[in-house]
Amino acid sequence: MRTIRNASVLRFLLPPAASMLLVVGCHSDARSNSAPEVPPAVAVSAVQRGSISHVLSVAGQFQPYQVVEVHAKVSGYIRRINVDIGDRVHAGETLATLEVPELNAQYRGTQSEALRSQDQIAQAQHDVSRAEAQHAALQANYDRLVQAARAQPGLIAQQELDNACAQADASAAQVDSAQAGLAAARQGADAATADKERVGALQSYTTVTAPLNGVILWRYADTGALIQAGTSSDVQSLPLVKLSQSDLLRLRVPVPEDAVEYVHVGDSMQIRVDALGRSITGKIVRFTRDVSLDTRTMQTEVDVPNKDLSITPGMYANTYLQLAHRENILTIPLGAIQGDGATGTVRVLDATNRLATRNIHVGLRGSLLAEVVSGLQEGDRVVLGDASGNKDGKQVTPRLEHEPTSDIMHEEGGMIDPQAAQQASQPATDQSARKGSEN
Repeated sequence: MRTIRNASVLRFLLPPAASMLLVVGCHSDARSNSAPEVPPAVAVSAVQRGSISHVLSVAGQFQPYQVVEVHAKVSGYIRRINVDIGDRVHAGETLATLEVPELNAQYRGTQSEALRSQDQIAQAQHDVSRAEAQHAALQANYDRLVQAARAQPGLIAQQELDNACAQADASAAQVDSAQAGLAAARQGADAATADKERVGALQSYTTVTAPLNGVILWRYADTGALIQAGTSSDVQSLPLVKLSQSDLLRLRVPVPEDAVEYVHVGDSMQIRVDALGRSITGKIVRFTRDVSLDTRTMQTEVDVPNKDLSITPGMYANTYLQLAHRENILTIPLGAIQGDGATGTVRVLDATNRLATRNIHVGLRGSLLAEVVSGLQEGDRVVLGDASGNKDGKQVTPRLEHEPTSDIMHEEGGMIDPQAAQQASQPATDQSARKGSEN
């Protein structure tokens, strides 16, 4: 009571300004003694398991599996052409019919020659039979004379024996000659038959057929046009049609030089045909194994079935080739790592929320996350951003940030729409972020 009364007396005795200082000084002393220091707040993220992928995005172009210019094998006038551009044809289907009158006459001549050669063979066979019969008779006569001369010496004159022997030898020579004539006739028949088949084959070429299933890309001639045979290099012959095999397409993708090592036959490739709004999964079937000196790319092909011909050759497609993938690995946000190499440092929180610096080994880096090979365990809390202003051992207030568990990093190798890759990976990233925020 005495203290309060003295204070009241001082308030009346002291000037107003001095009394205000006294009051303020009392309040400030009370505040400094009662308010503790609040630890600074920092954003942290938990080390969690997830996946990281590197995907190369490259624009490719569809090409026909085969393109054939169909020529006529013989020269002639087009009597009828059955197809036009855009028509779908099957192997063996008649495309056009040629009119070659002189070839028909030549074929009839070869038919007659083949028949005549058969008659010559028959005549030669008769000549052989006659020569053999004559030789048999003369040889038998000579043999009888020889036996009679041996039975009764002097009965047959030597001159008669010599004449009979000469006649038998001459008839044997006639048999050989007749047989040679028969062989020649048979060879002539073979030649006539071969010539007939040759001209018959040429005559069959007057009907031009499709060599494969496909689509007519272009038609070069009309009814009544004179077409030269496409068998001579001295004549610039005009094809009838250009035929494309389009039920199976080649998707040609120029893979950049730095991604060539990741290309293997059988690897899967995601294909997006934006013109049709379709997504396809294909496999690499071949590549050139050669990097172009002009573009520094390697042509890589994927075979794409196109039975319904919905994909038109010449269309573009965005392709996605997975270069690297890590599944079920420890991940942390890139913003928590200090350093760009295989090693780095992070700031972690202990059980009492005190800071500590830790060295880590970094594996695959994505666009948002990085793989932690060593130095951290699942559930550890790492500080996001630059925390260099806070020293190790300082206590902080953690503010947990929910980060996605999966990350797809797209490397652009030439896209039709540069935003396509981001849109392709956005749903997965957003979904992971939403799950984290819900938790």
